[in-house]
Amino acid sequence: MSQTINEVQAIFRSTLDNDEITLSSETTANDIEEWDSLSHIQLIIAIEKHFKIKFTSKEIVTWKNVGEMIDCINGKAA
Repeated sequence: MSQTINEVQAIFRSTLDNDEITLSSETTANDIEEWDSLSHIQLIIAIEKHFKIKFTSKEIVTWKNVGEMIDCINGKAA
């Protein structure tokens, strides 16, 4: 998981243009000022492109935090 979270953190930093973002499994959109509904879509697209995967809308809406997103990425990448 640590490798995946590091890769996702780099995507967050690049997409949200903030090199100080530090992600943990418990991080939510409320914890990151730049993470709004529009940037959420940009993040999803960037993550899908990076990992060469596709998320369903159902998967995306069930995530409560970054940890659940990472679990989904790891499940698809396996």
